[in-house]
Amino acid sequence: MSEKINPLLERQANDAPFCETAADSFTLPARYYMDESIYALELESIFYSQWYYAGHNSQLAKAGDFMTTAIGDQSVVVVRDKDNQLRAFYNVCQHRGHELVQGQGHARYLVCPYHAWSYELNGDLRFARNSENVANFNKCDFALKPVQVELFCGMVFINLDPAAVPLSKQAAGLEKEIREYCPSVDTLQYAARDEYNVKCNWKVMIDNFLECYHCAPAHRDFVDLVDMKSYRSTAKGIYSSHISQAARSTSTKAYDFEVGDVDFGYAGWYLWPNLTIWAYPGEANLSVLQMVPDGYGNTIEYQDWFVPNGKITQQLKETIDYQKSVLQPEDISLCESVQRGLKSRGYNQGRFIVDNDLTELSEHAVHHFQSMVVDALGAELE
Repeated sequence: MSEKINPLLERQANDAPFCETAADSFTLPARYYMDESIYALELESIFYSQWYYAGHNSQLAKAGDFMTTAIGDQSVVVVRDKDNQLRAFYNVCQHRGHELVQGQGHARYLVCPYHAWSYELNGDLRFARNSENVANFNKCDFALKPVQVELFCGMVFINLDPAAVPLSKQAAGLEKEIREYCPSVDTLQYAARDEYNVKCNWKVMIDNFLECYHCAPAHRDFVDLVDMKSYRSTAKGIYSSHISQAARSTSTKAYDFEVGDVDFGYAGWYLWPNLTIWAYPGEANLSVLQMVPDGYGNTIEYQDWFVPNGKITQQLKETIDYQKSVLQPEDISLCESVQRGLKSRGYNQGRFIVDNDLTELSEHAVHHFQSMVVDALGAELE
């Protein structure tokens, strides 16, 4: 007997159709951004089976370096073992379920603070106190449970699905694009993290990133930096590209810069399900902005910056300050207002603005993302 679909995922009487073709489609109904049961389904159907950004390779430079991250309520530890191999495990002791480690650090072994069971960096149980006096106790039965891990353009990704197709295959072409705009990506190092707590659903923030229809009215400094006539969004499988081939000037309201290894205006990418990747013009740089759902109505954003030698120069400081002090507050204000508006009895759906030339004003990339949400949840909206 098949499992009954959540009624909220079925098309309701007041729903306009969400269509396969962006130009014909209405947006997702408002309830998709405001219901705890849909959020629970997203964790199971999306986040627990997709590649998830955990950190940067430079944060795990030496054997014994580790970092932890959480996907929903699943804590994962990533560690570089004694053979210089990256490994990832569920961050839980196999004795009584205590979390093994917190945050980032360095260790010869992973030791549980509860009963001092210790594990090799490859996940094997090393020592369990008094287990030598327990009949038929076999250390091989208590190794840490592995999680898939992959290095991609210097970034560390994990996946809870042991059968998941490698990210490099799922996002074929993305690595090549990133290297075009940041040729030195392999030598960049982690420099800083900015954190934001935003009162909106995680999908509101992704929707916002995926279109520049709002850029002219809401991001005046950004449109002074970027040649909007060359700005184009292109959807490609599980990612989309958002590229402006030229800067309007090297002296702008956003910040001033000298042309770097590549002369361009802005390069951004969205990677399913909740990661955006940024490259600004000027000195070599790459950053990621990860939208981490914290319940259905709140999102924690982490922006990590990767720069040469991990050192923030004056020009890169101006770039980061612009993102942190201007662009982010503008977007956060927009997204929190949208979340409040989604609760209105006077709203259920909008219409995607999609023009024939897919210009900078077109919202086809938002439709691409929302289509992946619909498919992952098994929703019935047409």
